[in-house]
Amino acid sequence: MIPGEAGIRHTGGQPGRAAPGLVPWDSTVWAAGRRTCRAGVPRGARGTCAWKLRADQGPGDIGSCIPFGFHESGWRKLCGVHGEPTTSRGGWNRVIAHVDMDAFYASIEIRDDPSLAGKPVVVGGGADTRGVVSAASYEARVFGVHSAMPMAQAVRLCPDLIRIPVDMAKYQAVSRQIMEILRSFSPCIEPLSLDEAFLDLTGCEYVFGPPERIARRIKETIRERTALTASVGVAPVKFVAKIASDLEKPDGLVIVEPERLVPFLLPLPITRLWGVGPRTKDALTAIGIRTIGQLARTEVRRLQARFGIHGEHLHRLAHGLDERDVVPDWDAKSYSHEETFARDQEEPELLYAVLLDQSVRVARRLRRDGVVGRTVQLKLRYPDFTTLTRQRALSGATSDEDRIYETSRQLFDHVWTRQPVRLLGVGVSAIQPDGGEAFDLFTPAECVDRRRRLSETVDRIEDRFGRGKMVRARTLRKRGVRGTGSPSDRPVEE
Repeated sequence: MIPGEAGIRHTGGQPGRAAPGLVPWDSTVWAAGRRTCRAGVPRGARGTCAWKLRADQGPGDIGSCIPFGFHESGWRKLCGVHGEPTTSRGGWNRVIAHVDMDAFYASIEIRDDPSLAGKPVVVGGGADTRGVVSAASYEARVFGVHSAMPMAQAVRLCPDLIRIPVDMAKYQAVSRQIMEILRSFSPCIEPLSLDEAFLDLTGCEYVFGPPERIARRIKETIRERTALTASVGVAPVKFVAKIASDLEKPDGLVIVEPERLVPFLLPLPITRLWGVGPRTKDALTAIGIRTIGQLARTEVRRLQARFGIHGEHLHRLAHGLDERDVVPDWDAKSYSHEETFARDQEEPELLYAVLLDQSVRVARRLRRDGVVGRTVQLKLRYPDFTTLTRQRALSGATSDEDRIYETSRQLFDHVWTRQPVRLLGVGVSAIQPDGGEAFDLFTPAECVDRRRRLSETVDRIEDRFGRGKMVRARTLRKRGVRGTGSPSDRPVEE
């Protein structure tokens, strides 16, 4: 018996269609299913896609159903599928898609102001405050402008550039909408940032049809609901799906079938491979390797001698061998906030105020998601772009801003050499569901409870009246310092 079978009425549904009369199953089973999905898909478990109908949905209303983790056998039984899927697998043992929104921030601004259409538009900080380009429209890219470029340089390349300040709350709202769309196609998604994610679509052909049809439906649904375009790559392996999504931007669709996986890779430059940065590229070029095909034809022993285990890994990628699974966002999340100052800062109390403000921001996002983290991270950059990162594991996972701040301040005090600081950031990783804080034995329980209730009260006030209505007195020192803030959490949240 599969989980929830008691809540399913089989009526001999047609292949590839949901059985009529599906009804919600027991809530205990549903909760267990959510935990199964969020815990990830065991290696080798394929066909993980399944849904259940809400009480207000009619039979066959699959497109907006709630995702539910399932093995293929249970999934087929759940949906009343008899025989093979609507299309032959065609050699697909895995179907992985990478969805990447096109010029995301800039496209949202152009959508909301049609007068910007066809013009060079960038979103980012000011040219006079060390701002950087967060996103550039394709018209701006013609001039050589691209994301992560200093805004002052972008203006020099394109004097007529239209600059729009970052509206992160708006982009996050659209991102949440997009991620919900993706979850209507598969329960197993791995967000990489606000505007891109991997999906494991293995088994979803029983509902949506072959991989190309699923990819087109994803693109069409995103366009219909958000008026934005996405580029999608589909392949049997993860890194090839990401390569494919980038080849025909904007509004691209590239399907790499299993039988043409290696031929697809061979002519591409080696920089397309994960793990080949500028230094590795130069080292490979020095021994005559410029394309993935040349890398694939090189003896693995030669690569091991030059690059160690990394050389063997690159050789496997060049042959299309990549067993990495799509990691559900529950396991992949980390939360962080960093800030580049308009002017280098060296006053200790001001830098401590920045750390506290960033800790409060990160903690609030953790609480809003109902999660906690066990590792606190610090990022520090000096004016010469020397960048230091440090992290420390806590005795127990937390979403408490005071613990995050205290730990980040200790890390900062340990590495800071009293030089002026260009950038400062705080992050939390090793994310897990919130099961209650585990403080040390010397922290009174009533103190823990009081701090948590206070934090939750402030969260509710900010949810209702907007951010900044209540602030820590110690963070007021920061308010006179203009900078470029960057919430850079991998999941799709504020």
